Parts: sequence; C-alpha cells; structure tokens
Amino acid sequence: MGIISGTLSAIISGVTFCFCSASASLCSAWCGNDKPSTSPPSAKSGRMRSVVLLGFSIIVALSFQYGLGPNVSQLQWSYFIDAWTQSCENDNPELVKVCSGNAGVYRASSAAFFFFVIFGLAALCKPTANRDAWPAKYALYCLLCAGTCFIPNDPIFMPIYLWVARIGSVFFVLLQQIILVDVAYNWNESWIEKADKAEIDEGTGKGKKWLGAILFSCFVLYAGSLVAIILLYVHFGGCQSNDAFISITLVGSIIATIVQLTMSETGSLLTSASMTAYVTYLCGSAVSKNPNAVCNPKLGETSVGNIVVGLMFVFISLMWTGFSYTNDKRLGGSTTAAPEASVEDAEEGKPVGGVVVNEDADADETNESSDTTSPKSFNNSWKLNAVMALVCCWYAMTLTGWGSIDKRGDISNPDAGDVSMWMLIVSQWIALLLYLWTLIAPSLFPDRDFS
Repeated sequence: MGIISGTLSAIISGVTFCFCSASASLCSAWCGNDKPSTSPPSAKSGRMRSVVLLGFSIIVALSFQYGLGPNVSQLQWSYFIDAWTQSCENDNPELVKVCSGNAGVYRASSAAFFFFVIFGLAALCKPTANRDAWPAKYALYCLLCAGTCFIPNDPIFMPIYLWVARIGSVFFVLLQQIILVDVAYNWNESWIEKADKAEIDEGTGKGKKWLGAILFSCFVLYAGSLVAIILLYVHFGGCQSNDAFISITLVGSIIATIVQLTMSETGSLLTSASMTAYVTYLCGSAVSKNPNAVCNPKLGETSVGNIVVGLMFVFISLMWTGFSYTNDKRLGGSTTAAPEASVEDAEEGKPVGGVVVNEDADADETNESSDTTSPKSFNNSWKLNAVMALVCCWYAMTLTGWGSIDKRGDISNPDAGDVSMWMLIVSQWIALLLYLWTLIAPSLFPDRDFS
C-alpha cells in the first residue's frame, strides 16, 4: 500500500506541476510575454491581445449597461448617483435607467477608444510598440475604465463622446462596405489564379477543380440567399418597412447580377454571389433590429435562455468584427515571414531576409515558427489600433441604439432599435451601390485604371 500511495502521490505531483506550468505559460502568452525581449514583436501577437482587450471592454460595457447603470440609484453615494444620471432627467424612471445604462457603455467604450488612440500614436512612432508591455496595458485600461466611473456624464460622455462615437461609427460602416466588396473580388481572383497555376504546374485540365469549386460556391451562396429571403418574408413579413427592405434586397441582388453578366468586363459570378449573400445577411440583421414587436417576433421574449443567447450573440458578433477587420492583409500588410531578427532592425526598417509563406493565408495563420514578420508588417500596428478605436465607437452605438433611450430593444435583443435598423439597411444600400459602381465604372471611364 505504501508503494502504491507513493506512486499515486508522485503521479499527482507530476500532473499538478505540468498543469501549473502550462497555465503559467498560457497566461504569459496572453499577457504578451511569449517571446524573449530580443525577439522582434509581430503584428499578429499585438492583434490578438488587442482583440482580448476589446472583448473585455465589451463585457464591462454590458455589465455597466444592464447591471450597474440601471441600479446606480440604489447606491448610498450621492456623487456617484449624480455622475451617472446627469443629462438623464426624464419623468419616466425606466428611461432614466436606460440612459444610465447607456452612460455605462460610453464609459467602457471611451476608455477603450482612448486606449487604442494613445497606443496607435505610440505604434506610429515606434512600430514594435504594439507588442510591448501588455500586462501593464491591461492594467492601464482597467484604471481608465475605473476612472471614468467617477466622471459626470455631462459633457464628457454626453454629448462629446456620444458624437465622437457616432462619427467614428459612420466611418467604420463605410470601411466595412469597402472591405467586403474588396474581399468578394479577391476571393474570385484567388481561385482563378489557383486554377491557372494548376493548369501550368499539374497539366491541362487540372484547373477545372477550382473552376468547379467556384461554380459550386456560387450555387450554394445563391441558393442560401434565396432560402434566407423566403424565411425573412415568412417570419418578418407583414410590416411595410420589413417588406420593403426584403424586396429591395431581392431586387437589388438580381439587378447587380444582371449588370455583372451583361454589362461588366471586370465582375464575376462568384463576386456577385458573395455580395448577394452579404446584403441578404444585412437585411436579416436589419429586420431583426426592428423595435416594433409586431414586426419583430424576436422582441419581447425575455426568458433566461433568450437573454443569454441574445447577449452571447451580440458579444460574439462584436468580437468577430474586431478580429476580422484587423486582419493584417486587410490593413495592407505583408504576408512574408522572416526569421529571427533584432528589434533594432525592425524599428530601423532594415531589410530582413526570409521565405515567402502561403499568400492566401491570413497573417494570423502563419506557422508559429515564423511568428516574426517583416518590418512592413510592424508598420501596420498603428492601423490596427485605428480600426480598433473605430470598432469601439461602433460597439458603443450598437449597444445603445446610437444613443437613443426609447424605441429600442431589451436585454434579450440589446442592439435592437430604429437607428440600428436603419444604419444596417443603409449599409446594405451602400454596399450594393459600391458594387454596382465597380461593375459599371470601367465602362463609363475606360481611360482610368480601376484595378
């Protein structure tokens, strides 16, 4: 028994040691200490930690909006109550709670916004700054967020930051549409290039598999969009606004496809299919944000399950927005990877040798062994922070219905509201118009280069 007990104790001790070591390594990696100080920081690691901070700020914002804000009057501290309810005077106590909750979102969002602005400027001066001192950066954000709790609403948060967030969100909406149109074109061009390369490298007829994949993807995207539009008519139809939005989506997609097939020399069916799926998604998002309970069957169902699902959906969608729109390739970065080099070389912009990795992979999908990237990639760190600052504006407006306190959703559908609905549908119209412009512009202005 003594031998068995000793063996078990040794096994448990070994497993415990491995678990603690792995946990410490994981925590160090998340906090920014996964590379020695002599290794140049990569845009990839700074991006991941920025997204983690963004996610934390969204959690804080939701906690303030549905926890502290509506219940601030129960605290026994008059200054704190006055700070959170300033500019929220209303005869309806429920609207006062909504306003205080919105003020909580502005506090968490503004702290993250100014954080990314400050470190964007730092990255502009020192390209590798986005990798450094992340434990201190997380602590700084917590201090900023805590400090905002003691600042009165007027005028810092309402109206100053409210309008900053509105303007920043408009720029982000425009940026979204430009990027999505570009992604749709790049997808088709990438697979056409692969088909051509297969024909050259593997022999005649070998590129047909890529052309078949293009046709299959077109079928899936068009069929999925048609099914989605039918479901939107079934579940959200019957209201004048919803019917108009869904019909415009259907007609606009058909027009864009016809123009691409008959008039355009630069468009492709896969690009049109991608844009059809995207505008259908925007239409579905828009009608689901309708604050009219008659038009929106999702509104008013405040069971625990709906609340959890609603909050999780909002959190995941906002996190995905922050993650996907800060991709290094979308920020104009290089997809070349380099071997270990000194931080001084990266900062001074000295040439760094290396090998080309798969150009179709995103910057965050490169091998761990080639985590360091070229100095050109470091220079995108300020762009990453700029986009993150715009995402902070966007999520503040998404959660607060662009600053409105009435005609909006509830905790099970927190981003519903008139303004949110209209911003999404206007985004859809902008995307359709941009795509149509890319189709007809080369024919209208043949002397200009639109590549």
